[in-house]
Amino acid sequence: MAFQQCRCKWRSNLGAHLSTALFFCVSFNIVACQIRYSIPEEMKKGSHIGNVAQDLGLDIKRLLSGRARIVTGENIQYTELQADKGILVVNERIDREQLCGDVTPCSFSFEIILENPMELHHITIEVLDVNDHPPVFKKSDIMLDISESANLGARFVLDSAEDPDVGPNGLQSLKLSSNNNFVLKQHENPDGSKYAEMVLEKELDREEIPHLSLTLIAVDGGNPPRSGTVNINIKVLDVNDNAPVFSQPVYKATVIENAAKDTKILTVNATDADSGSNGYITYSFSNTKSNVADLLSIDRVSGELFVSGTIDFEKDKKYELRIEAKDQGGLTDSSKVIIDVTDVNDNAPIINAMSFTSPVSEDSPPGTTIGIINVKDLDSSDNGLVNCRIEQNVPFRIRSNLRNYYTLISDAALDRESVSEYNITVVATDAGIPPLSTKRTFTLKVSDVNDNAPVFLQNVYTAFVAENNSPGASVLTVSANDPDLNQNARLSYILVDSDLEGSPVSSYVSVSADSGVIHAVRSFDYEQIKDFHFRVRAQDGGSPPLSSNVSVKIVIQDQNDNPPQVLYPVQTGGSLVAEMVPRSADVGYLVTKVVAVDVDSGQNAWLSYKLQKATDRALFEVGSQNGEIRSIRQVSDKDAVKQRLTVIVEDNGQPSRSATVIVNVVVADSFPEVLSEFTDFPHDKEYNDNLTFYLVLALAVVSFLFITSLVVIISVKIYRWRQSRILYHSSLPVIPYYPPRYSDTLGTGTLPHVYNYEVCRTTDSRKSDLKYMQPMSQSLVSVDGAGTDAPQVDKQLKGNCSQMSTLVS
Repeated sequence: MAFQQCRCKWRSNLGAHLSTALFFCVSFNIVACQIRYSIPEEMKKGSHIGNVAQDLGLDIKRLLSGRARIVTGENIQYTELQADKGILVVNERIDREQLCGDVTPCSFSFEIILENPMELHHITIEVLDVNDHPPVFKKSDIMLDISESANLGARFVLDSAEDPDVGPNGLQSLKLSSNNNFVLKQHENPDGSKYAEMVLEKELDREEIPHLSLTLIAVDGGNPPRSGTVNINIKVLDVNDNAPVFSQPVYKATVIENAAKDTKILTVNATDADSGSNGYITYSFSNTKSNVADLLSIDRVSGELFVSGTIDFEKDKKYELRIEAKDQGGLTDSSKVIIDVTDVNDNAPIINAMSFTSPVSEDSPPGTTIGIINVKDLDSSDNGLVNCRIEQNVPFRIRSNLRNYYTLISDAALDRESVSEYNITVVATDAGIPPLSTKRTFTLKVSDVNDNAPVFLQNVYTAFVAENNSPGASVLTVSANDPDLNQNARLSYILVDSDLEGSPVSSYVSVSADSGVIHAVRSFDYEQIKDFHFRVRAQDGGSPPLSSNVSVKIVIQDQNDNPPQVLYPVQTGGSLVAEMVPRSADVGYLVTKVVAVDVDSGQNAWLSYKLQKATDRALFEVGSQNGEIRSIRQVSDKDAVKQRLTVIVEDNGQPSRSATVIVNVVVADSFPEVLSEFTDFPHDKEYNDNLTFYLVLALAVVSFLFITSLVVIISVKIYRWRQSRILYHSSLPVIPYYPPRYSDTLGTGTLPHVYNYEVCRTTDSRKSDLKYMQPMSQSLVSVDGAGTDAPQVDKQLKGNCSQMSTLVS
């Protein structure tokens, strides 16, 4: 190993400064050196960085022969080696803020490799910051709300600016635009970042300056320096530091006595220099006598003074009061109000009814006396002279008989149905200036007489009823009005007698006498009757009664209650009919046509045809509208001779009804061939499948019953054979047993009748059937069928005979 001392140079292209440093180049088949350059950011592409060949002490021929090249692990190659010149230049724009951010110093490294022999030289490029970014605030405006009562020295922290540059090019100072209220104090965080506070130096006055607009300036240390600004908008919040002030110390006004309630007298006004709730003023009475407070009122918001009671000149000729204005902070001011009362003719006439008749019959003649009225006025002289009249245009008039007395009489015929009640307003006016009037309204009711016949709401009633309706269903309601009243307007509805196709109309419909609801008596059939007419009478309860008639038309609407009926092909139960199709039939060959009808009408009778099932669906189709069955392809030899088509015919009703027809088709060229094939037409597959299932099920049930019966019969046979053997070899006497429930067999009680049959058996008779003979009349029955009474049993045992009992209900 050999050591070679080399000289390493540090170059900077920022000036003529050149610094050198010593380093060691280690030679162990590989020579390695290190160079460090300093360049400013944002240099243009192709800018000179350094002479690598000179700094490494290499010949340009060596760089070319050694195939000198740059090796870097970065995606972006910021530098380029020009081997033919031995210099290092900028290859890509270098942004220090993008490359290193806030890290200082900022640098990046790479290696230059040469071959034959191998040399590895480490190059470090330090990127120096330039002032290419101004300070930037995060917001364009800073909004502050500061109360005008804020204390001196109050601090308000401001958002600081950010400068991506570092060192002296970074943010250096913050400045505040000139103002009279705030100064700026700058602080520095432990990490070196700077921020500022606004300090209140002079008190704020919202009434003088409600808003302040300042500018905060951030300046960096570059050369030339860069700066950024942000607007500071300060809204001065109000405090209640001003009391309300009235526009006048004394307000004067006049009011006429008997002024109407809510009459406006005057408006007081006070102002407050504060804003918002602090400037909101309310008005109220201050130290006011109770009688004044009852006569006058003030609007708390607007300051308007109104009349709230009766002002009487004879009682008070002048009113003096104080009004207080108060803001929301409790500050107040007051003003005096003087109101003079003006005297007027303040006594209105008084109207008294001496007599009044109500109700009055609507058939009263004109000139009928309704009432007598007395009118008085407490005033004197001209103010006491009274003129009386009727205000509205009504069929009544006033006639003067004596001083201050008037008679109210009818002036025209009355009609309760037009006007059932009159409000007669009598107006009495005196001769004062201005005149005063008094109104009194008399309510006169008009009693009814039966002078109007009922009137139906419609001239003709028409109802649409779907056929197959339920008897008793409501069809429609006829309604009539009678402008009369009470019993005269109480209506009854009657069905006018008439005949409909030889039957009384009452057999079709009925009408409710009270409600006028018409009900269907029977179920209607559209196919038998499509509509019919009848008349309904409405009669009132007057004396004598009045009536009127109305015509009613019932229209029966068709329902889809009839399925389609297939006319062709005719479906017979005994024989099958088949259509023959020659094998030479072309596409569209008409095989047959399904003809069907529907007795319904309208869309309920619109029929459509569909092919439900077919032996070969690709061979035939059915016309959906005409029911024609046609071939849809050429008949081939591979097609089955026997074709079975199931066509469903469906109407257009809701819900729809349908019918199904089976069309048998034989593909053959001659009638004998058709006949031979036709006799072997298979039944419907579904029917055969169902039939097979039921046959198998029936066979299984019958087999089970047969085996069960066989086991039971064998058991009974064995049991009887054993009993007969025991009786045959036994020498004990036979004691008959009489069951208590079998004592009566004559049919007089509730027990069934008993018939005895004599049965003669041989020793081997258990192997043969029993033979029933003529019934016997024994009165007692053996429960085991071995005999009846003792003598008969003994006799039968010797002859190998026994008896069997049969119960007949």
